[in-house]
Amino acid sequence: MNRGNFFTELKRRNVIRAAILYVGGVWALAQGISQLGPSLSTPEWLTRWFLVAAGIGFPFWIALAWFYEFTPEGLKRESEIDRGDSISHRTSRKLDFAIIGVLSIAVVLLLTDRFMSRHRVNQTSVSISEKSIAVLPFENLSSDKENAYFAEGVQDEILSRLAKIADLKVISRTSTQHYRSAPENLPQIARDLGVANVLEGSVQKSGDEVRVIVQLIKASNDSHLWADTFDRKLNDIFSVESEVAKAIADQLQAKLTGQEQRVIAAKPTDNSVAYDAYLRGLAYSLKTTTSPANTLAAQKYLREAVRLDPKFALAWALLSYVDASGYIIQSLQPTIALREEARRAAETALTLEPNLGEAVLAKGYYHYACLRDYDTAMRYFEQARPLLPNSSRIPESLAYVTRRRGEWDRSESYFNEAEHLDPRNVNLLGEHAGSYIMLRRFPEALRKLDQVLNITPDDVDTLAIKATVAQAEGDLPRAAALLAPLHPNPDNSFVLETQAYQEILERRPGQITTRLKEILNKPDPALGYSNGELRFWLGWAQEVAGDHAAAQASWSQARSELESFLKEQPDNYFLIGYLALTKIASSDKAAALVLSERAIAALPIEKDTLNGPIPVEILSRVAAQMGEPDRAIAALQKLLSIPYAGAFPAGPLTPALLRLDPMFDPLRNDRRFQKLCQQ
Repeated sequence: MNRGNFFTELKRRNVIRAAILYVGGVWALAQGISQLGPSLSTPEWLTRWFLVAAGIGFPFWIALAWFYEFTPEGLKRESEIDRGDSISHRTSRKLDFAIIGVLSIAVVLLLTDRFMSRHRVNQTSVSISEKSIAVLPFENLSSDKENAYFAEGVQDEILSRLAKIADLKVISRTSTQHYRSAPENLPQIARDLGVANVLEGSVQKSGDEVRVIVQLIKASNDSHLWADTFDRKLNDIFSVESEVAKAIADQLQAKLTGQEQRVIAAKPTDNSVAYDAYLRGLAYSLKTTTSPANTLAAQKYLREAVRLDPKFALAWALLSYVDASGYIIQSLQPTIALREEARRAAETALTLEPNLGEAVLAKGYYHYACLRDYDTAMRYFEQARPLLPNSSRIPESLAYVTRRRGEWDRSESYFNEAEHLDPRNVNLLGEHAGSYIMLRRFPEALRKLDQVLNITPDDVDTLAIKATVAQAEGDLPRAAALLAPLHPNPDNSFVLETQAYQEILERRPGQITTRLKEILNKPDPALGYSNGELRFWLGWAQEVAGDHAAAQASWSQARSELESFLKEQPDNYFLIGYLALTKIASSDKAAALVLSERAIAALPIEKDTLNGPIPVEILSRVAAQMGEPDRAIAALQKLLSIPYAGAFPAGPLTPALLRLDPMFDPLRNDRRFQKLCQQ
């Protein structure tokens, strides 16, 4: 068959029309899948694999068109049809109509996609208000690099004043602190933060002379809207912060109420030395890592600030917040004295300035963190909202409160609200990931943790949390790969305990035993009962390794250290729980059981659905070791059915952890336990 006859035969058999119809149909379907996919939550790879499958199917379709023809009797081989009776011309007309229909649908879908894409772009640009701003870190131009805290403080005070203007959208400092002071990719940063404007600045301090240079930039075209230089004495630095905030509000045409004008112009203290101490404390309180060292440093400087100026309401409020936060996350020892200082500081701040938003927030946080009085806490947080309209800390605090009340959907909503105001706050994102872990929604937790790592790559704590997810899922090799490169500081008990738990789950402790011995040979007194906690882990690792004598010695010392803190922290359920575990490890069953029940009484689930189940988990472990399977399994059945924080670093118990954890070995032959492990 020559080339001309072959082409004629292709046309006669409608192969060309069939090819056009096939390509048009595939194109239309691909457009439809691509557009409907997001609303139907279909995976991104579906379109890609559809096109691959269509490419594979194309030769078969062409072969079908060549060898077969549609007839009134159905599909027949072309060789079986007499050419005189061929109806290919009628088939051609039908195929032409089909091609026109398919191509019309494809064109409509293409135009719709173009329109929707443009609409999404326009919608994004509209959603970014012209009255939105991010204040980037101020550059420290002082010859003394230790003055970096001062530049941070000036930046934060300007930001705080702007954030109290309800007509502005102001991104929190915790989202901007990971950028450089004058980055090159300003438009991209503005898009990431969802703002139209950016404030850059620098601070130079020499003795009591201060120079502040600021410039307001429209991010979309990198144009300068306003800039100024301020030379002031240290005791007049507040006028700079007020003038800058007022100038920015004017440039962005923000409407200020009379109250907001007074707030912007307010001078928090007349004592420049007290203010300097406050800025040092503020810098430590804003650090990404809430370690005991950072919290103690913040507390020290804030105590100095209020000693130098007892009427410094802002410093009193921040001191209360630092105390209460340290109390609940235990970066400070949760003593009665600490709780009392948090109360006194919040009440002093409110007495001095009843309408100070930071003081109202601090009082609410005291009720939440120290008293677990959630109703009162929420009233204070809502009262603080109009006073701090751009504060992510308020919805963040509401997320914590509702989480502890077991209102997980409301908590999720508050987390999303806080992240809208503070999209790159790694602590906030990490806590949100923690909620997903407590709910055992591990894929969502990992996605949120990856957001954190995109902001702070190689963050030790975040990598350790990812390892705990792997442990909870029973994937020990993945957990080991994440933990092996980590070298935590001696005060990072979370990562150390995660590494210890990993080796215990693998049942081959080695390196962690050596590391814990090194740390505990010279324990840091500032870590309080955490040293006894680490000794418990050392003893457990030694026991799993088969060194029973060393384990008993470690547990004996751990018990002694933990008991020494019980008088000052009688309601510390965590301390009581670890003491119960050291008692059962030393075969003191009666004492272990009494302590387990005491921990449950100190924090019942009805009081705190987040941490209340932790003492129940301790009881399940104690009962398992005591040889009381009924009691242990009843507790485990309850724990596996609810979300909670978890007694150990891996989070809430999972069937995988039950299969791996040596502490539950006495239950292995119980059919009820085996069933729990298989859920």
